[in-house]
Amino acid sequence: MNMPFSESTLVKDMVNEQPKTSDVFKRYRIDFCCGGNIPLSKAASDLSIDMEKLMADLNEVYIKEEKNTVDMAVWTDSSSEDIIKYISEHFHAGTLDELAQLSPYVTKVSKVHGDSHPELLKVYELFYEFKKEMIEHTAKEEEVVFPMLLKLQDPSLENRQEIIDYITELEKEHDHVGEILRQIREVTSDYELPFDACGTYTLVYKRLEALEGFTFMHVHHENNILFPRFI
Repeated sequence: MNMPFSESTLVKDMVNEQPKTSDVFKRYRIDFCCGGNIPLSKAASDLSIDMEKLMADLNEVYIKEEKNTVDMAVWTDSSSEDIIKYISEHFHAGTLDELAQLSPYVTKVSKVHGDSHPELLKVYELFYEFKKEMIEHTAKEEEVVFPMLLKLQDPSLENRQEIIDYITELEKEHDHVGEILRQIREVTSDYELPFDACGTYTLVYKRLEALEGFTFMHVHHENNILFPRFI
């Protein structure tokens, strides 16, 4: 894949186009917020950063996100084992990683701007409720439900109803996290940024909206592709 940016690309433009590049900039201590109006080359030069390594790390983010584009037809025809593996490695791992990466930004924005934008305090509360729910939910699927689903493929299995009850419980949890995301969207007025939003403020809204889409696709794979095979 050819890199869709160059050494002359502005730091802020990269974050605007691909918000997850902010994780790379944070790692290198490049200011993408207030100091983001400079080319990558200057940002690297100012901090004595290896330009080649920085470009490679940024390109890795683009490649990873490009792979996140899913051909749904592939999964409707795949085995349950492959779907479960994909959900675990892609959606579960991706969700937990993004929750960890996004948490400090949500906290920072609520502390810095919460007085003038009280909706951010509600965003903070809802985000951490969502985080708690998803950590518990993915752990339950990994440790209990997914292994049981694979056993359910055996027609002689006796405790089929127990496993079906677990699926019903998971679907209710999906409804709950969906409601949390709906509330976040409502309180942010569909992620509409105020006139005084800084770079980090903007980043939080973009990544929250991306997390919403990622979660909906996650739930779709389970509710509409995986679970119907067992009910």
